[in-house]
Amino acid sequence: VFGNPYGISMLPIKPGSATIPLPGIDCAVVTPEGEPCGPGEKGIMVIRRPFPGLTPTLWGEPERYRTDYWDRIPGAYYTGDSAHVDEDGYVWFAGRADEIIKIASHRLGTIEVETACLQHPGVAEAGVTGRPDELRGEVISAFVVLKQGYTPSASLRQEVLETIRRELGAIAVVGDLNFVPILPKTRSGKIMRRVLKAVTLGRDPGDITTIEDEGSVEEARSAWEEMRKDMETSEKKGGR
Repeated sequence: VFGNPYGISMLPIKPGSATIPLPGIDCAVVTPEGEPCGPGEKGIMVIRRPFPGLTPTLWGEPERYRTDYWDRIPGAYYTGDSAHVDEDGYVWFAGRADEIIKIASHRLGTIEVETACLQHPGVAEAGVTGRPDELRGEVISAFVVLKQGYTPSASLRQEVLETIRRELGAIAVVGDLNFVPILPKTRSGKIMRRVLKAVTLGRDPGDITTIEDEGSVEEARSAWEEMRKDMETSEKKGGR
């Protein structure tokens, strides 16, 4: 659907961008209400005209196909991806729309925050999710795996937080940053952010039969519990 149209006209590469819609693809980035987004404005990627590779239905669930893909934004196919188009027409994806973290009036994609974490030389992997916050609606809850030779510490945590702020600005409010030895992933290597969300909310993560290492769930839960205790202790000291 998106790419560099090699064979027609090779375009300059912008690392991280999906480049442009390929020939025959009529797409747009719109608000959840269906209004067009301007250059650099995040929204939902939709496809306005069917094409040969488009999923025609869901097996045994034609009604859900209509409600999930065509009724959310009438007249357009809802991809479920958060994206923006820059001033040159290049497409940038920020993650799944249901994985967007809404901090006050700002929207941040989980991939954006994870990429920012990785800019610190000591971070090997990162998985983030949003958690409820009374003041801002949501804040970032981050789970970070360190590279060999780095040890979890308060100063290192501060360094990673400063890296995120430098990359994304003040809108990236991190509520907690947890160091873990391993992230919950599927066997194909996809980070299971719904598991991280369940951990931060104290819920059952549900079906984890596709997870690569079930111990990663307990590792994340232990890190979150320790962080929560630290926050409660700090609040009590501040209250005194």
